[in-house]
Amino acid sequence: MSEEYAYGMWVIAAFNIGLFLFFILSFIKPKKIKEWRNMGVVTAFLVALFTEMYGFPLTIYLLTGWLGEAYPVLQPFSHMYGHLWVVVFGGSTLAWIIVMGLSLLFLIAGYTLMSKGWRQIHGAHDKLVTDGVYAYARHPQYTGLFLIITGFLIQWPTLLTVIMAPILIYAYVHLSRSEEAAVKQKFNQSYQEYASRTPMFFPPMNQWKNFLYVKVEGEL
Repeated sequence: MSEEYAYGMWVIAAFNIGLFLFFILSFIKPKKIKEWRNMGVVTAFLVALFTEMYGFPLTIYLLTGWLGEAYPVLQPFSHMYGHLWVVVFGGSTLAWIIVMGLSLLFLIAGYTLMSKGWRQIHGAHDKLVTDGVYAYARHPQYTGLFLIITGFLIQWPTLLTVIMAPILIYAYVHLSRSEEAAVKQKFNQSYQEYASRTPMFFPPMNQWKNFLYVKVEGEL
């Protein structure tokens, strides 16, 4: 591919969609219709993201068509300048490093929480889990998913993913409330006491270090 047009890589786009979808399905396993519907939104988000990242840069086409020669960079279709936050912050290598580094932090944090949350739930054998990452948030796996979505929005924001992200988050907030209604019926007072002292998704900032680094059973 030339430096001026670093897209049309549909095989790479399809590979990344499959890779990240496999990863998310490994830790969030849909069972009910509502869960599969939410996973459909996640799939649509990934398709929109990687289609523009490697296939066809719709957002950049729209922006360059609107701004014309006023678009901030000379080679808008090179891969580096597909990172719109890099363009916003001057298009320098330093801006690229900061954007990529920050997005990577969110992606790793999201992976960590999804992995730890899945490991605890999988090992609980249908018992109430209130320790480990669940001592800091009632739905750490969804917290991890939200962090991954945020990381992608930092790394490669597009018109479609910016529109879809709040829809996706709302869908999982609604799903978590439905799940909690079922758990309350099963565990009654024990869960109500746990919920009263534990936030749904995001603990206070001074607890995030422990949230991310707490050891769970099965970890080295």
